[in-house]
Amino acid sequence: MHRYVNDEAHSDINGFELSSDSITVEFSDGTVYLYDCSSAGVANIQQMKQLALSGKGLNAYINSYAQRAQAVRIR
Repeated sequence: MHRYVNDEAHSDINGFELSSDSITVEFSDGTVYLYDCSSAGVANIQQMKQLALSGKGLNAYINSYAQRAQAVRIR
């Protein structure tokens, strides 16, 4: 899992892992969710990937657009 670096503020996200059609996100409370194209939509997954790589805005985006779109709670 890649460390999520948020340079501007504290984030509830610790890390992420990307695949071709999904993003796995680890939150600061230890929960890990898999978001994929079938659950969150292609556009949302692409945006989440860009935000994860930039280290800015992923938590806010998930809270606004994909909070209930996770495919699987891994832990």
